[in-house]
Amino acid sequence: MNWNPHSWKNHRILQPITYRDPKLLQQRLDEIQQSVPLVYPGEVERLLSFLADAQDGRRFILQAGDCAERFLDCNIHEISDKLKIILQMSLVLFYGIRKPIVRIGRIAGQYAKPRTSEFETVNGITLPSYRGDNVNGFEFTAEAREPDPNRLIAAYRHSCQTLNWLRALNDGGFADVRHPELWTLSHMRDEEQPKFYSDLLERVHEANNFLELLGEASSEFMRRVDLFTSHEALHLDYESALTRVLPNHQPYNLGAHFLWLGERTRALDGAHVEYLRGIANPLGIKVGPSADPEEIVNLTEQLNPQRVKGKITIITRLGAGIAQRKIPQMVDAFRKRSIGVVWSCDPMHGNAVRTDFGIKTRSFDAIVTELRETIAAHASCDSALHGVHFELTGAPVTECIGGSAGISEDGLHVNYQTHCDPRLNYLQSLEMACLLADLQS
Repeated sequence: MNWNPHSWKNHRILQPITYRDPKLLQQRLDEIQQSVPLVYPGEVERLLSFLADAQDGRRFILQAGDCAERFLDCNIHEISDKLKIILQMSLVLFYGIRKPIVRIGRIAGQYAKPRTSEFETVNGITLPSYRGDNVNGFEFTAEAREPDPNRLIAAYRHSCQTLNWLRALNDGGFADVRHPELWTLSHMRDEEQPKFYSDLLERVHEANNFLELLGEASSEFMRRVDLFTSHEALHLDYESALTRVLPNHQPYNLGAHFLWLGERTRALDGAHVEYLRGIANPLGIKVGPSADPEEIVNLTEQLNPQRVKGKITIITRLGAGIAQRKIPQMVDAFRKRSIGVVWSCDPMHGNAVRTDFGIKTRSFDAIVTELRETIAAHASCDSALHGVHFELTGAPVTECIGGSAGISEDGLHVNYQTHCDPRLNYLQSLEMACLLADLQS
């Protein structure tokens, strides 16, 4: 392949990050290279097999989590609530779609963010843009916005801590489907649960009681779930340091199970494509409305020349009103080359707007519209949607307008916390899962 974990440095680097002290940067990367991996290759292969099942229509993918993780959110309550909302949504989807759900969190590594502009100006002062907690700080000061190599070590350690707690919760029985009442979020009371979810819990309890009568409720498969991690492969120095070439000569990025290629970094001759083409992990490709279908097919061939099933997930992020035109073109381009992929929909990124006061938000109704249009577009060309990709949080934030929570533009200021893009809150996320289950059933 004429590839190694650093061959990307000979290619065009998009979204570059410049450090004042290259020597310190290399020291920190060496520390990460010598540290233990975050995930195990067998876990990566297990996810790949699940994605292959999804490609064949036997599973459905829920990929969800923060837009950009923050170091300050690496604590017991925040991590637990993120797991809880993913578990609750997957239970709703499983019950409605009647398929096993593949759970992939945007978690334990989603610390870097691409930006439209390298700089931003506030009150006449221009500073580097915030690029995520593993690059620089959110505070608008010259000191905070300076890229700092020490943040890479902090990102690795926070990812370790997050994964350790997620695994402890899972292995300790927290994800036991026989006790979904344990998944109530820390800021919610039982009586505040949406009625459709409370009704579902009653049906789950009835089913569990029936299984107990049959002596089946103690099965291990009910006690824990498979939860995989993912993030955008953006900071290539960091990703290279987390890459391991195993004895069978198969390179893996062992910083996450699943990595995706962003809309801003998927140039065929770019460094990000060069890096990702060499690793064994399953990969996602974000595809916006301006993408040329033939170019995306060529990119897929470059990333997956052996056409491994489940290896490539095409994540469309088109915006409401576009899917019915664009999806059939994409599906047709892949069919002409006899290339199979997993189809997912990210209905968040194409539906961002700014209010009259300059606050970035997303409309719940627009998100649902894109989901509905995407499902219909796939059906119109004898294709199918295999998964969804949401930016959300278990916290009671007020960042997206609409939904049964009734958040309006005037209410966005109540609890607007995101450092980057607006996220669905807990109630909006559960409602979205319920609507999606209806659309897919």
